[in-house]
Amino acid sequence: MEALQAVLDCRGLSTALTVLRVKQAASSAATADGPLHVLLGEHCRREEVSRALGDVADRVRYVGPPGEEHSAQPQQDRPQHPPEDPWWKRRDLRYDRGRLHLGGVDMDQLARQVGTPAYVCRAGRVRENIERISAALANAGLDHRIYYAIKANRSPALLSYLRTSGLCGVDVCSTGELTHALGCGFPPGMISFTGTSLSRRDIEVLARFTDLRVNFDSVSALDRFGRSCPGRDVGLRINPAVGVGYQGDERLSYSGAATTKFGIYREHLAEAKAVAEKWGLRVVRLHLHAGCGYLDGQLDQLEAALAAADAFTGELPDLAEVNIGGGLGVPHTPADAPLDLERWAAAVARRFAGRGLTVAVEPGDYLVKDAGLLLTTATYVEQRREVLFAGLDAGFNLAVEPAFYGLPCEPVPVVPRWEEGTETYTVVGNINEALDQWAVGHRMTRLREGDRIALINSGGYAASMRSDHCLRGEAGEVLLIDEQPPPAP
Repeated sequence: MEALQAVLDCRGLSTALTVLRVKQAASSAATADGPLHVLLGEHCRREEVSRALGDVADRVRYVGPPGEEHSAQPQQDRPQHPPEDPWWKRRDLRYDRGRLHLGGVDMDQLARQVGTPAYVCRAGRVRENIERISAALANAGLDHRIYYAIKANRSPALLSYLRTSGLCGVDVCSTGELTHALGCGFPPGMISFTGTSLSRRDIEVLARFTDLRVNFDSVSALDRFGRSCPGRDVGLRINPAVGVGYQGDERLSYSGAATTKFGIYREHLAEAKAVAEKWGLRVVRLHLHAGCGYLDGQLDQLEAALAAADAFTGELPDLAEVNIGGGLGVPHTPADAPLDLERWAAAVARRFAGRGLTVAVEPGDYLVKDAGLLLTTATYVEQRREVLFAGLDAGFNLAVEPAFYGLPCEPVPVVPRWEEGTETYTVVGNINEALDQWAVGHRMTRLREGDRIALINSGGYAASMRSDHCLRGEAGEVLLIDEQPPPAP
């Protein structure tokens, strides 16, 4: 233990004067960067002093009256692992030596280097997710293609990485996304287009690309395209009238009991076939997308949607490919189990294996959501009535899914102080809207102003749907590319 003559005796001082004295001592050349031993007065609370000290608090060692042991642990002696593993822990997302790591990268160090808020995505995790889906489909005996749905995350760095990997094509839903994908190196033959409410200009653009796989979701769009370029191979997006979504949320369902704008219903198939015949169009693909974020609990609904889609196949004699869309989900809470890909692939195979059909799938969320997080900084920690608020320098405009769909991006401390216990926080952002809440009643280790907080599950739809609401849309973007997966903990 270091000599007690270095103790700052702050007995008799108010909290404000104590903070001032500690900050003065911290800036003194005599103390260098070493620890500051502080003896508080009886009316000063350690939590309040530490919170007001910000970064200086890491150097403080609170002591009792002479003869008592130091009550705060030095940084190097802090616990290196949480009391129990967090539900989201995996080999490449974990605490290592008391600090959050994504892959082999220390998130606190990265935040200090690039600033916050910042989106961080690990390319290796995206690759692993693609390989898992491909292996499951192959093991189920399915000839398959994977198209990454770029609306989930259209980062040029990520798309260029995927192009060079050769693991997948891409799914786009607008001519703007089409141009973006082409600019990132994907040739038209590796791009699947499925848009809605297409304009005449959209049709003109699509007609220029003979190798592009285009799926039309309305009879009127099919008619306009046929008039522009008769004799082409096309796909039909159909509506199976069965929806599926995370925890049954209707906001995430694209088809179901309510009539939606997506796809051609069974009762309109004859009309679509007549239009195709009029223009000499061959319908070689069938496309459906029933909803988003489904897990094992919703696989029965998915099977019902696939059965409804299968009813269309007998009426399309030139059919070569069935595209089942995306929607595969990832866990968002401790209660969510990961999607069983073998069970999912088996459900698809029961309908389409052994029929000479290629099965295409267009995952977005599943590939990128759990590969990324949003790094933020705590701007304040303050009690208001019965609620303890923690404010962040990132608002819901940087990740809208929690506010729009109830899909959480769980706040996680980057350098937790496990030795100080936990508090229950309402975690909020910096946008002047009541919706701007990241978590309510969320238990975390004690926070101080300046602490780094990571919002996990921010790799999908966060950056791609962000806005400049309140002119707070600025955020950095970092793609981590590691040659080898991180070692097992």
